[in-house]
Amino acid sequence: MPVLLQIAIEANKGSVGRIAEQIGETVIENGWTSYVTYARESNPSTSDVIKIGSKFDVYWHGLETRIFDNHCFSSRTATKKLVKLIKEIKPDIIHLHHLHGYFINIEILFKFLRDSNIPVVWTFHDCWAFTGHCAYFDFVGCNKWKTGCYKCEQKHEYPKSLIFDRSKKNYIDKNRIFNSIDNMVIVPVSNWLSDNVKESFLKKFRCQVIQNGIDLETFYVKKARNFIDDKYNLKNKFIILGVASTWDRRKGLEEFVKLNGLLDLNLFVIVLVGLTKEQLAEMPQSIVGIQRTENVAQLADLYSAADVFVNPTFEDTFPTTNLESLACGTPVITYKTGGSVESVTDNTGIVVEKGDVRAILNAIEYIKDKGKIFYENNCRQSAISNFDKNVKFKEYFNLYNEILNK
Repeated sequence: MPVLLQIAIEANKGSVGRIAEQIGETVIENGWTSYVTYARESNPSTSDVIKIGSKFDVYWHGLETRIFDNHCFSSRTATKKLVKLIKEIKPDIIHLHHLHGYFINIEILFKFLRDSNIPVVWTFHDCWAFTGHCAYFDFVGCNKWKTGCYKCEQKHEYPKSLIFDRSKKNYIDKNRIFNSIDNMVIVPVSNWLSDNVKESFLKKFRCQVIQNGIDLETFYVKKARNFIDDKYNLKNKFIILGVASTWDRRKGLEEFVKLNGLLDLNLFVIVLVGLTKEQLAEMPQSIVGIQRTENVAQLADLYSAADVFVNPTFEDTFPTTNLESLACGTPVITYKTGGSVESVTDNTGIVVEKGDVRAILNAIEYIKDKGKIFYENNCRQSAISNFDKNVKFKEYFNLYNEILNK
């Protein structure tokens, strides 16, 4: 029976960890054996899980990154141990997800991949693989990644370096290392990301877009409005929902504060999910803040109860929050950026220009006048037709079989 090994930083936790879990479930259902790695956190998994390194390895990798800007060139011992284990497992396919995150050494890993010639599928969830430092470049409008990075404007952004700027060398090394293998298919999660890959130093590789899918049995239209109204005291308010695993300027946190200042607070209320304790303390009292939750049932209640989901992200590849909102029957307003627009149609929401908070307000008022009932069925049907995890992750299984049959 074929064996799949996925390299991820989390197992069945966080958006990427859950994607790896669901891909594993798909191949297991089809008779394969599935392994998923993790370096930080894990939840119970249907796959066999493999721990990479220790907490100390992650912290040391982070320290090296902070000082030397050599992200993914630390974790030497942990990666050598992983390679030894992979040799024992003998997978038929190795599927890479995020390699950034303070847990892997790409030089050691890709030398093994080159020497073993095991077919590789690499899902790109962001742009880190083809830049000299950053995971996203839209926010600062940088295009150095097309010709060669240097003097990085985002040195202090993730993966943050406090002292050295190694972006020029990182760019050269990534180009050399990632192009050292031939037997690889890159899977961007959006058409926008695919277009960027084709302009990068990775353009020689085959690109096959597979957009993210979600669990439609977890995210569905729920009769949760009365429950949410009572729990958060929102009765008779038009609920504007925002959700993020980590809120910052890039995700549009300041946009919500600006929007709150434009709203009639007798009629509208903003509910934000995923705030830290520090961010909660800084929010205007009129904004309902909720800390990050792994409770997807609670998230589905909030999506279903909301009148509109607003995603004012300044850079994103293909946010699953948009899909979750659609699956719960709630229209989406998003900035025109990256792959965030690819899940929104005229019947399921509105796209506005980046940074135009007044346009968000106008879009909210338009949806309010039209009524959520106009959008609810359209949103749900769009999620069923386009973003069913059972369909999307079967595309990975089909890709694996195509590769093996060659």
